[in-house]
Order: sequence, then structure tokens, then C-alpha cells
Amino acid sequence: MSNEYRRAKRRRATIDIAVVDAMTEQVVGRIGNLSESGVLLILGQPPCADALYQYRFDLPGERGRPLDVEVGAHELWQDDAAAPGQVWAGFRFIDVSAQSLQNIRQWVEQPGSDYV
Repeated sequence: MSNEYRRAKRRRATIDIAVVDAMTEQVVGRIGNLSESGVLLILGQPPCADALYQYRFDLPGERGRPLDVEVGAHELWQDDAAAPGQVWAGFRFIDVSAQSLQNIRQWVEQPGSDYV
């Protein structure tokens, strides 16, 4: 397996961006950072190791218009966060529509972004 997907520019989320499990319609966590190839999430409970997920979230766009994103994601790793009851988890995207990819790229490249 290639690690080329880790070379993508990652933008740190400096605002609260909720992530919804598209299957259960439940908020599962918040974005820590995001690239066109993956996401770091802060979750309230650990995800299943090596599992596949369908996530949906809205990124803030220009003039207050949300940028809708839905992705298929593969859990790669997880670790306890410093806050009790929280978990950091890294996911790579395995399925992203052209529109969702465009919305991610637009958000990552916005002026004034904070990169990891």
C-alpha cells in the first residue's frame, strides 16, 4: 500500500465542524484536520478498527453557504485523546464524489487557512 495520500495538504479545523454518520444520522464527532484524501476526527467513542464508514459534514463556504461533503472512509488508526471519553481517529477516503472533492479542495485552499 502506498502512503501517497499522506502528502495532501491538511487544513486544521479552527471552528467546530460536526461529522454525521450517514447510516445512523447521528453526530459522531468533530473534524480535527482535513485533506482531500483523509480526515482526523475527534470522536465520543472509539470507531471499529479497520472498518468502513459513510460520513457527511458541511464545511463553511464563502458568504455563509455550506459546502456539502459526503465520503466513504476507512479507519486507519485511533488513540485516546487527552480529554476523558474522547478518541482521535484517522481515516482515509475511499469514495468521494467529484462535487464533494471539489468542496473539500475549496475549503482547504481558502485564504488564511491553518495547515498541519
